[in-house]
Amino acid sequence: MVASAAIASFLPVTSTSPDSGAEANNHGGGPANLGGFKSKHTSSRGLKVKTNAQAPPKINGTAFATSVETFKHDDDLPSPPPRTFINQLPDWSMLLAAITTIFLAAEKQWMMLDWKPRRPDMLIDPFAIGKIVQDGMVFRQNFSIRSYEIGADRTASIETVMNHLQETALNHVKTAGLLGDGFGSTPEMCKKNLIWVVTRMQVAVDRYPTWGDVVQVDTWVSASGKNGMRRDWLLRDCNTGEILTRASSVWVMMNKLTRRLSKIPAEVREEIESYFVNSAPILEEDKRKLPKLDDNTADYISTGLSPRWSDLDVNQHVNNVKYIGWLLESAPQSILESHELSAMTLEYRRECGRDSVLQSLTAVSETDVGNLAHGGHVECKHLLRLENGAEIVRGRTEWRPKGVNNIGVVNQVPAEST
Repeated sequence: MVASAAIASFLPVTSTSPDSGAEANNHGGGPANLGGFKSKHTSSRGLKVKTNAQAPPKINGTAFATSVETFKHDDDLPSPPPRTFINQLPDWSMLLAAITTIFLAAEKQWMMLDWKPRRPDMLIDPFAIGKIVQDGMVFRQNFSIRSYEIGADRTASIETVMNHLQETALNHVKTAGLLGDGFGSTPEMCKKNLIWVVTRMQVAVDRYPTWGDVVQVDTWVSASGKNGMRRDWLLRDCNTGEILTRASSVWVMMNKLTRRLSKIPAEVREEIESYFVNSAPILEEDKRKLPKLDDNTADYISTGLSPRWSDLDVNQHVNNVKYIGWLLESAPQSILESHELSAMTLEYRRECGRDSVLQSLTAVSETDVGNLAHGGHVECKHLLRLENGAEIVRGRTEWRPKGVNNIGVVNQVPAEST
């Protein structure tokens, strides 16, 4: 009974009445033929489903059958399908197709935003700027060596290596949330018009990466005296873990308006001290004094060097990597062809302006420059100065014959705290 009631609530049910039966008998003693459709009679207890969409019209309460002749003209037309509960429902296919399209589009966008590598040999995070590791004390970033970053030796140039180190340092500040409106300046430094300037840089290159290599750069900062900061770098081959380059630098603050050095204000120290690592420098400090060169002591001099607009950073300051290129302008061609730079120590003494004209001086130490092909390691001294003699950078470089690398270096990043 419950099932019958449930069905009856959805399916129209008609019952046989004496009047309808009489009318049917008057028109032939059987069920009325309405346009080719026949009503199926059941017992008085059965269910009867209408096959016609329209109920029989009534006049003064009496039902009457439509004349058969009125349907004769429609006999040639195709009969419509019977109306049932199922085909009276709305057409959900269009709505379902629209919903499916929306979900597919949303899934595609989500996959683009939440990209995951599909192969284990792909970079873990090739589109991001890096990540902080070692309990938040070390910043790590990967770089792929591009075709325009290699030189005549089919290896990355020293400028490429130094640019990757500088980029990692800036991204470290940015990822830590300390980047203000300046080039590596914190918010408190920006309020006081302070910027970082490098005073000393020491680099050791064990092997240069080649085109297509992926390198991993780790960097961290430490205190250097009362008003300085030391930043170290370790560059490895991402696939093998081999150490390629180690570098250490010392930075101080300068007022970008007065161009004078400044002490570290208490507000700035509070910002950065929590990021300092208590560790020894990645490179043992080279304490040998860098001599001053002049026209008499220099073996090679290159003149007429001047910064271009593209050599300036956002602080209207010549990028420190540019000074390295200027220093090597005066290195003899014979050394560049037979040797590669293995170590470098630089002392930055002052900055140069956009309209400055510079001279590069190089002296080769106790070596027959004309017979370098059969020689061993070579050491050079450098000076970059203004035309009036004011010193910009002093430097020392060490060169090894090409194809000879320093293997077995074990210096590592600061150990993780346990």
